[in-house]
Amino acid sequence: MIDTEILQPVVALLAWTMVMWLWMYATRIPAMSKANIEPNDARKTDTLDERLPAHVQWKAHNYNHLHEQPTVFYAACLVLALIGLGDGMTALLAWIYAGLRIIHSLVQATANVVMVRFVLFALSSVVLIALVVTAALAVFA
Repeated sequence: MIDTEILQPVVALLAWTMVMWLWMYATRIPAMSKANIEPNDARKTDTLDERLPAHVQWKAHNYNHLHEQPTVFYAACLVLALIGLGDGMTALLAWIYAGLRIIHSLVQATANVVMVRFVLFALSSVVLIALVVTAALAVFA
């Protein structure tokens, strides 16, 4: 039986990823225009990091980060939903993970204080490990 409660934080983080996508382009396109950067100039690795202000690139870096570790989150949550363990504590853990990642995004996209980002990333990683271990114990038990 599919337990859909855990899918709510999954969809929330997916939606947040699209918010970051919009924010990235809303800041990057005007900055590229102001810096006279043509789209094909970006073919060279690091061109945008070299020529755009750091605060513009922070949004793009975070958007990329939302396609890294969260993919494990999505898979773990789908497994937990499919095996009927997507409610209660696992759903709460999923909300905590999604919340921490959203806060991480806001920090990285605005002030970009690395130690704050690190703490948020570490905390979210611990939560993710708990979700993965829960899924593994259930699937392999």
